[in-house]
Amino acid sequence: MILEIGQKAPNFETINQNGETVKLSDFAEKKVVLYFYPKDNTPTCTTQACNLRDNYQSLMAKGYTVLGVSIDNAKSHLKFKTKFELPFDLLDDSSQKMVNDYGVWVEKMMYGKKYMGTARTTFIIDENGNISDIIEKVESKRHSEQIA
Repeated sequence: MILEIGQKAPNFETINQNGETVKLSDFAEKKVVLYFYPKDNTPTCTTQACNLRDNYQSLMAKGYTVLGVSIDNAKSHLKFKTKFELPFDLLDDSSQKMVNDYGVWVEKMMYGKKYMGTARTTFIIDENGNISDIIEKVESKRHSEQIA
């Protein structure tokens, strides 16, 4: 499924790094930065997470709540969040429901070998639960600047 700007964001219910339930409806009337990334503790994903961490106050000042999502489990997320002092929740999508609902589970290629993985993509969700922006060409070192 291809999501487009203006569409309702797919609802989700999962757990964060602490095993607490998190639902999209928890953020009604708030702006959400929902960013999908391939894997905890990998170089590019760490660069991206740390860029969001370093600019977290300015994102909050603009009214955004930041949520990271990967197919890693809550235990992996907790280690990643703690190691890099990330101030936002990381959501467990080990069931791969969210990556499928948001259309970011795609065929990728590395060293000539095809495999399925998460496309690094960020969805900006407005106060009404609609997708207001989709960032497909994420620049990990300056990702927070890409978020309008």
